[in-house]
Amino acid sequence: MAAGTAAACLSRLPAQAQTGDSYPTKPIRLVVPYPAGGTTDQLARAIAQPMREILGQPIIIDNRAGAGGAIGTDHVAKQAGDGYTLLFGNSGPVPPRL
Repeated sequence: MAAGTAAACLSRLPAQAQTGDSYPTKPIRLVVPYPAGGTTDQLARAIAQPMREILGQPIIIDNRAGAGGAIGTDHVAKQAGDGYTLLFGNSGPVPPRL
C-alpha cells in the first residue's frame, strides 16, 4: 500500500522547464518531525524505498522530534523551496464542525 501511495504521489509531480538538469540531481531529505521508530517514521521509511527507485536518488530520513512536530516543521519551512527538503508529517483528528 505504501509503495502504491508513493507512486501515485510522485506521478503527480508538476512538469518543470528543461534547464539541462532534471529533478532530482542530488539526495532528497525527508524530514519526519517525530521520533525514530514511531508510526510516522515507519511510514516514511516504507515510502522512501519506492521513492529511491522512482527518482533515482537517495532519500535521507531526518528525524527532528520535539514540540509536537513544530521543530521539524519549522526546519523544513526555513529551507530553500527547491524540492530537496520535504516534510513527512501527519494530521491529527479534526473536530467536527458545529
